[in-house]
Amino acid sequence: MLKGYYFITDSALSRAGNVSDVRSALKAKVKIVQYRNKDASTKKMFDEALELRRICKGVTFIINDRVDIALAVNADGVHLGKDDLPYFFARKMLGKKRVIGLTVHSIKEALKAQEEGADYIGVSPIFATATKPDAGRSAGIKLLREINERLRIPIIAIGGINLQNAAQVISVGADGLCAISAVVTKPDVKAEIEKFQDLFKKLL
Repeated sequence: MLKGYYFITDSALSRAGNVSDVRSALKAKVKIVQYRNKDASTKKMFDEALELRRICKGVTFIINDRVDIALAVNADGVHLGKDDLPYFFARKMLGKKRVIGLTVHSIKEALKAQEEGADYIGVSPIFATATKPDAGRSAGIKLLREINERLRIPIIAIGGINLQNAAQVISVGADGLCAISAVVTKPDVKAEIEKFQDLFKKLL
């Protein structure tokens, strides 16, 4: 997993729609795309995920929560939260080659995720966020630094990140970051992502 912007779709916030946003993200040279759609029916998720799978050539394509959708569209893996299918069963279904990322909120959860075999973790939320109401209390830069010091697997930071605080996130060791509302709510998604990509180039 390369350093840089980790793209996650959000149909509720998007101005142009998930497919358009992903096309823009690919033009901005993101290396990983996560399809997340909490409000769609299974059929709509499948149809949209299938289209995104088709256009996400040469990048890692991840499905949020839904192991069944990931298998159905031959995605590269899944990202799971605490209320999703446990890692052990997801790995059993997906096999050894597909990517599994886990959301964590503490050192304890991060170490457990690494021990279980997660390919990467998403630390959330770093700062207060309105994008995901159930995200919980903000973790802060301190926790991100502590996790980076103790883990070997890649770390993705998410939650309340914008261009004003992204440098702090990168400076304490995040391998990637996602700033959903700072990107998909803007008229030019590609240009906004490139601003974050440039930060990684300058700071690493």
